[in-house]
Amino acid sequence: MTIGAMESSSTTAGGGGRREATRQKLYEAAVTLIAEQGFSATTVDEIAERAGVAKGTVYYNFASKSVLFEELLRHGVGLLTASLREAAEKTARDGGSKVDALDAMIRAGLVFIDRYPAFTQLYVAELWRTNRTWQSTLMVVRQEAVAVVEDVLRDGVANGELSDEIDIPLTASALVGMVLVAALDWQAFQPERSLDDVHAALSRLLQGRVSGNR
Repeated sequence: MTIGAMESSSTTAGGGGRREATRQKLYEAAVTLIAEQGFSATTVDEIAERAGVAKGTVYYNFASKSVLFEELLRHGVGLLTASLREAAEKTARDGGSKVDALDAMIRAGLVFIDRYPAFTQLYVAELWRTNRTWQSTLMVVRQEAVAVVEDVLRDGVANGELSDEIDIPLTASALVGMVLVAALDWQAFQPERSLDDVHAALSRLLQGRVSGNR
């Protein structure tokens, strides 16, 4: 599934729905082209052609290529954050522990990355670039994703399930980073492994390193 297919079912009827559908096409075209040839080498003309729209349509929806890419990052990371939050909330509804919630979030992250590998590659690459106009936006949306994990860790410490020695911000960042890097490594170098297999490996790491259980 491509980034452009994300949340396609959530569009509303009428003009708003048509505009959202167009923006989804542009997201899909942009993420595919930029993954193939890089941001600088990708032109608005190419994005429009790949999306099957006129060049003016790109500028109608986004002021520039940079704004399009910034919104693409915001859109994708927002959906990742929502999937992490839903995994935690579902675990809570089912009566699971906070470690269960963290484990469910690891799986949700892997599922997301498996569905949208091109977007994930772009996101991880952009995290380490400091000369982009969208860097501040990227830091904000990154923190929103990490904050979901922080909340679960904080609750686990508060109820005594997790050690109060845990550095919550750093541990949350480490868990998110672990999923991102492990998933990209899986796809690039160990594609024969199943999602269940990768999740099981990370789950064992979580159990041993966070909860202290054997």
